[in-house]
Amino acid sequence: MMETKKHNTNKGQKLNVQPLRTQTDIETAKFFLSKNKMGKRDLLLFLFGINTGLRASDIVVRKVGEFRNTKKPYIVEEKTHKRRKLNLSNLAEQIDEYIADKSDDDWLFPSYKDRSKHLTVNGVYRMFEVLGKQMGRDDLGTHTMRKTFGYHYYKRTHDIATLMEIFNHSSQQITKRYIGITEDEIDNSLDHFSIGI
Repeated sequence: MMETKKHNTNKGQKLNVQPLRTQTDIETAKFFLSKNKMGKRDLLLFLFGINTGLRASDIVVRKVGEFRNTKKPYIVEEKTHKRRKLNLSNLAEQIDEYIADKSDDDWLFPSYKDRSKHLTVNGVYRMFEVLGKQMGRDDLGTHTMRKTFGYHYYKRTHDIATLMEIFNHSSQQITKRYIGITEDEIDNSLDHFSIGI
């Protein structure tokens, strides 16, 4: 397993955060997250993240009313201040069931300790730290959801240009490196490469 480096920040955010590359890993993550004290919230947050590619900071601040009676809401991204349309058709059933008994002013992902506040990015980070231990991995973090979305979007579509646009990256190489594709391609190219053997 790769060694993980950390920033010198309070959050201790990992530099080597990886996507969940297999369906088995995704199902394992779903299983563990659903067993948390706030399993329904954590599972939906995870599904929301891997199906939208949003940053954790854009996920935790969502209100229930934004998703009532619409499968394609608009949001404004915190970091870029860009307006973005989400396509939640694939998650509509799970979202509708989750918000059925909530009011429009409720946080979609409330804090465990104080429901009048939303889950923080640090809270999401801690959630992934625990998940990493449960899965025997040291490369999970808040960006795992975004990278998982990007990785699988690229693997299914091979449309790096659109993915670059979704992520608001300045080059396709940055996007490929971010989602771990460059690393995979290098590794695959060396599988049958040998000299003097």
